[in-house]
Amino acid sequence: MTLAAPEPLNFECETGNYHTFCPISCVAWLYQKIEDSFFLVIGTKTCGYFLQNAMGVMIFAEPRYAMAELEEGDISAQLNDYEELKRLCLQIKRDRNPSVIVWIGTCTTEIIKMDLEGLAPKLEAELGIPIVTARANGLDYAFTQGEDTVLASMVHKCPDKAPVVEADKEERNAISKLLNFGRKKEEVVAEQSEYVDHPPLVLFGSLPDPVVTNLTLELKKQGIKVSGWLPAKRYTELPVIEEGYYVAGVNPFLSRTATTLMRRRKCKLIGAPFPIGPDGTRAWIEKICSVFGIEPKGLEEREAQIWENLEDYIKLIRGKSVFFMGDNLLEISLARFLIRCGMTCPEIGIPYMDKRYQAAELALLEKTCQEMGVPTPKIIEKPDNYNQIQRIKDLQPDLVITGMAHANPLEARGINTKWSVEFTFAQIHGFTNARDILELATRPLRRNNNLKELGWEKLVKEEAKV
Repeated sequence: MTLAAPEPLNFECETGNYHTFCPISCVAWLYQKIEDSFFLVIGTKTCGYFLQNAMGVMIFAEPRYAMAELEEGDISAQLNDYEELKRLCLQIKRDRNPSVIVWIGTCTTEIIKMDLEGLAPKLEAELGIPIVTARANGLDYAFTQGEDTVLASMVHKCPDKAPVVEADKEERNAISKLLNFGRKKEEVVAEQSEYVDHPPLVLFGSLPDPVVTNLTLELKKQGIKVSGWLPAKRYTELPVIEEGYYVAGVNPFLSRTATTLMRRRKCKLIGAPFPIGPDGTRAWIEKICSVFGIEPKGLEEREAQIWENLEDYIKLIRGKSVFFMGDNLLEISLARFLIRCGMTCPEIGIPYMDKRYQAAELALLEKTCQEMGVPTPKIIEKPDNYNQIQRIKDLQPDLVITGMAHANPLEARGINTKWSVEFTFAQIHGFTNARDILELATRPLRRNNNLKELGWEKLVKEEAKV
């Protein structure tokens, strides 16, 4: 029996506004990931209010970021930008002494043409601290692209030659230190022989340390050695990137970083689906293996075992429909995973679609729809939310994954919603974290099931008393 030819994906582009957070919110997760960094956001009071609200829950964590607020004098070019930034950076050096200061330029710095890239090298030499300049501002399509801008800027700071001095080698070998913590030297030496001889591989994308370890170990099982991650846990451990190195991304919103690695550092990009869900993780590992001429082992059984463990969640969503309004650029990967779980997806809204960087993910989405026997979703770039809400009203999906702005209005219309931003901050990569995706996706459905069991009338009466 042969399968019918896959139905091609249908792309459309509307002219709606971008309803996402500002990309300067990337500071929220990057300052935690790069432990010896300090982020200085250069913008107006509005930017400060946004950061204060977006990251207010972290005030007790002693965050390593600050706001350089531009006054009227700065905007009218009456003050000396260099002297002001020097004063702030000296204070940061005195108080925190970070290994790197990251300047995040906002919309205002773009409008007044503040020459951050010209000021940084001069101040860097004077202070003796590296300064990375990233213009992660509201001109981007989605808030997650703030990370993309910062990582693309950090690519230029990665060393281009392997260290010769032993002390430097130790410092740069962050991944090995993480994996070999507490083990005897003889065990480590014996294990090195398990790796296949292949060109160096660097992975890029900011992930929590447990996920980094997990994905590194999954590749290690196939005999693949990860030479480094961008970003590293510490700025001083940024990976060596030489011409001809292979690189692979773990997130769909990192197209600018991928382009910088290819064009500026002459790396070879492995175009793979992203390791989100057991199906995506298997496809990601298989693609890396195929590039290095390695026959993958045990992946089919590993994936089957994970699917079996997810069945209690999958039965809640099997046969139901999901609609993506578009927010964080994770939409294609999440839709592909949920379709594999048995859902249908009539529409995927996405703020921006880089078809080259996401080519493998799009191909896997087509293949998944064909194998599951469901229609391929319509992919709408820059969706018009007024039109989308009308389509949601007509389609009546079981679940809408949306930005925070539209969740309450949809709930008021009786539509189940889930904030897409929650998927950005949750651990969703790799085999073991697939359960977390379904935990988030099924929460509104489980909540409704619980309310029905309690009885709506009883609930309304209780609320009326309150």
